[in-house]
Amino acid sequence: MNREEEQQRERDDEKNRSSIVIKIPSYQEVEGSHSKSTPSLFTPSPSFSQAFSFVKSSQSYTPPPPATPPPPSSRQVEQSDVPSSSSSSPSLSSSAQSRNAILVSHRQGKGNPLLKHIRNVRWNFADIVCDYLLGQTSCALYLSLRYHLLHPEYLYYRIRELQKNFKLRVVLCHVDVEDVIKPLLEVTRTALLHDCTLLCAWSLEECGRYLETIKVYENKPADIIQGQTDTDYLSRLTHALTTVRHVNKTDVVTLGSTFGSLSHIMDASMEDLARCPGIGERKVKRLYDTFHEPFKRVIPSCSAVPENLVDNNAEPSSVNEVVEVDNDMEDASKRRKKEPESTVKSALSAAFAQYSEKIGKRDNRAQGKKDEKGHAPETEAENKPSDEGAAS
Repeated sequence: MNREEEQQRERDDEKNRSSIVIKIPSYQEVEGSHSKSTPSLFTPSPSFSQAFSFVKSSQSYTPPPPATPPPPSSRQVEQSDVPSSSSSSPSLSSSAQSRNAILVSHRQGKGNPLLKHIRNVRWNFADIVCDYLLGQTSCALYLSLRYHLLHPEYLYYRIRELQKNFKLRVVLCHVDVEDVIKPLLEVTRTALLHDCTLLCAWSLEECGRYLETIKVYENKPADIIQGQTDTDYLSRLTHALTTVRHVNKTDVVTLGSTFGSLSHIMDASMEDLARCPGIGERKVKRLYDTFHEPFKRVIPSCSAVPENLVDNNAEPSSVNEVVEVDNDMEDASKRRKKEPESTVKSALSAAFAQYSEKIGKRDNRAQGKKDEKGHAPETEAENKPSDEGAAS
């Protein structure tokens, strides 16, 4: 039975395969099908309102009520505030730029060759009294010596226009003539009399560099240009001893390790200094002379008056004058002998003595104040029993 069923299934499958025929269209049929255009069953209207325009003409149509505008939200308020802030931002940025830039007067003109050399700082034209506004309290006036020779009163009138609106008033003088003695003397006198700072430059590039530097250091403290020295003892000793000619840092280390301090180096003799390795005769002599030669320059004594000046036939008045000169010379020599010579060592010792006296006085005052504070509670304690006895 199973075999018969399988044979029957195979026969059915063969029939089905023979009944399914796939027809492949020819080339002409394919071309003809593309050429034929299928008719459109739906023609859409141009817009939605035109498609339903007939509804408005019917009797059942009623127009909708007018829509009320919604209240403005917080986002809309913020968006409305943005244009105002953006409109104010250009003014703030322009004020910041003008604060960080050099303001140039229109008097200088747009063809001024000096402006080409101002490269590290921005500059803008503005209606100002001075030639260059370098800060809130600083300004500069430009003056050419060649122009000063033609108009000597120009600088005076320009300074008078400034009045007292600026703390720092700079006169930037461009030296562009060969004979500078007389005109520069006049400019210096005018600047000093009117409390102005005079800066001389020998080129336009140097003038621009001065203006840039003053603007850059506008808000910097004055101690920024001071030399920074280390606080340790060896650095300060090196800074002090290297000012002596031919003494280098290696010699300072040798002297410091040998003698221990500056005072011992100053007290050392030439033999002691010569024992240090690396220090020759020349350095020993310079060190010793530096510490022991006087501050005051020794005035050479005047040569004695020759005897032939005092003639026997001379008048008595001339003889008296010569005698007076001799007496003055003797008095001056006596004074010199009485006055002790002030050396570096003696001057430093005197300064240290004064400093120690000041410190001692300060300590004594502080100690006295402490003693007064300590005695005050004792006096109060002593007064309390006496008050109690009086009350009883």
